[in-house]
Amino acid sequence: MTAGFEQLRQAAEEQWDRLTASDTPVITVGTATCGRSAGALDTLDVLRGELAGRDLEVRFVEVGCLGPCYAEPLVTVSLPGAATVCFASVDLKGARKIAAYVAGGELPEDLALATTGPDSIPGIPDLMDTPVMKGQVRRVLRNCGVVDPGDIGHSLARGAYSGLQRAIELEGDARIAELERSGLRGRGGAGFPVSRKWNFCIDAPGDTRYVICNADEGDPGAFMNRSLLEGDPHAVLEGMIIAGLTIGAAEGFIYCRAEYPLALERLAVAIEQAEQAGFLGPDALGPGRPFRIKVKEGAGAFVCGEETALIASLEGRRGMPRPRPPFPAVSGLWGCPTVINNVETLASVALIFQHGADWYAEYGTARSKGTKTFALVGNVKRPGLVEVPLGTTLREMIFDIGGGISSGHQFKAVQTGGPSGGCLPEDKLDIPVDYESLQEAGTIMGSGGIVVMDERTCMVDFARYFLDFAADESCGECGPCRLGTRQLLRILEDITQGKGSASDMELLEGLSHNVMRGSLCGLGQTAPNPVLTTLRYFRDEYVAHIESRTCPALACRDFIAFEIDEEMCNGCTACAVLCPVDGITGDRDHLHEINAAVCIKCGVCSDTCSFGAVETVSARP
Repeated sequence: MTAGFEQLRQAAEEQWDRLTASDTPVITVGTATCGRSAGALDTLDVLRGELAGRDLEVRFVEVGCLGPCYAEPLVTVSLPGAATVCFASVDLKGARKIAAYVAGGELPEDLALATTGPDSIPGIPDLMDTPVMKGQVRRVLRNCGVVDPGDIGHSLARGAYSGLQRAIELEGDARIAELERSGLRGRGGAGFPVSRKWNFCIDAPGDTRYVICNADEGDPGAFMNRSLLEGDPHAVLEGMIIAGLTIGAAEGFIYCRAEYPLALERLAVAIEQAEQAGFLGPDALGPGRPFRIKVKEGAGAFVCGEETALIASLEGRRGMPRPRPPFPAVSGLWGCPTVINNVETLASVALIFQHGADWYAEYGTARSKGTKTFALVGNVKRPGLVEVPLGTTLREMIFDIGGGISSGHQFKAVQTGGPSGGCLPEDKLDIPVDYESLQEAGTIMGSGGIVVMDERTCMVDFARYFLDFAADESCGECGPCRLGTRQLLRILEDITQGKGSASDMELLEGLSHNVMRGSLCGLGQTAPNPVLTTLRYFRDEYVAHIESRTCPALACRDFIAFEIDEEMCNGCTACAVLCPVDGITGDRDHLHEINAAVCIKCGVCSDTCSFGAVETVSARP
């Protein structure tokens, strides 16, 4: 098997060398979900169409998400004898300019984001010297936006499955020791040491064991796992195979939400290629030692991200959690010992065996080793997918990498950990992002979602939004979660509608702790985090809503009204035309007025006005 692998690797490296040192132009286009949502497929069609009619051979490569989602569609062009240039925000007009450049025209410097090869161009920075990339360490994401996820040769040329070959050569105890020395902790949120989880599974009685990849990424605003599956699926498969080899499993499952059609498509291709190459199949782990991987599509239930609920769904039952212990490592899928890790964890396993535990532990803190991917979203100038060493501060991520707050507004809060996480104020931005520091501040790392808010966000309403999500996603198995989240939601709704009372804050705190203590799984145990952290750090906003009947952020409908400034209004009629209830009157070129009795406070008038004439003002309910 090792000899066969060496032949595959050599052939792949030769293929990669021909691509990277091609005598013909090579154009790569980021066609992951984020790129497609920005029009990347149309951009690719225009590039193909513009160059098809010329007497010029061009190679096109579709790649995954590079990371700077704000700059999509991203197109990289490598011309023989010239620097490789990455172009950003390439719309159809930009695609035509790039096609002209490939055909011998001038470099469209207005579209150039960076150079990505050894050669440079004056005035255009290297990609890793750009502000969005400078603070990052690309390890888990090293292949995303670089390789064609549909071509196993690209991945092999950049080290894929070399970790598996090394793991096969090691004894079982040595594999666990390697993981333990690396300090890898689960990237799904809890941060449990991976070596300990795998050891529990090895020590559990039973002849049949399973490996499960949890790809049920359900946090609003999170897309780390999706991007990795779309951009580098072989890294995840390799990690699963190493897990199977280590714990003695012959079968693995990837539980991926059906809302990720492109990830599922690319996974299917990668699995087929891995089978053809012998990394999966009857002799994957050695002669007569099989390992196979199947994909299960989830139906979108957030609770199925919890291990026991995921197992129930895999077994064909309703996805509902069960009491633990026993933990899945001891009694999991069909009652057998089962290792469950998320997408990024398994990709990190592959890295550790490719490069060694010491290499992996070069970055991070004493108790949180390695790098971590984050989805940086919200009111930030440069949203996207980032990878930084654990221990990097929130301030560095938001202001250095993310470019600070968008549209000239002021930072107000950041939420980490998705619906299960909490909200932190500005004076907490300098804490290191690691498992212990975030937990001490009252939030969690979660799978890596980071939502940035400016002063226009009402923190009470923000907590209400995530309680609404948690209440809807509760499976109803246990009373504290089923009833408690609903009651928390009703209290928050009352406060945001001007119906709050003086005792509500104390009631929210007590009920939150009871829900956390009494809930069966992680959904209920963490759902009150947004409530508790906003009460802890933004208590003044609760007081304003309850005692003063005002919303400081002017965000809650029942606390605001819209007025037209007579000095700013020029009577263009745009607001009146778009008002859904015909609540704005006035003749063209004359001052308009809003009928407060009719206004439904949808905000269309404010969003529509190009002259800043529509003002949001405080109004008591």
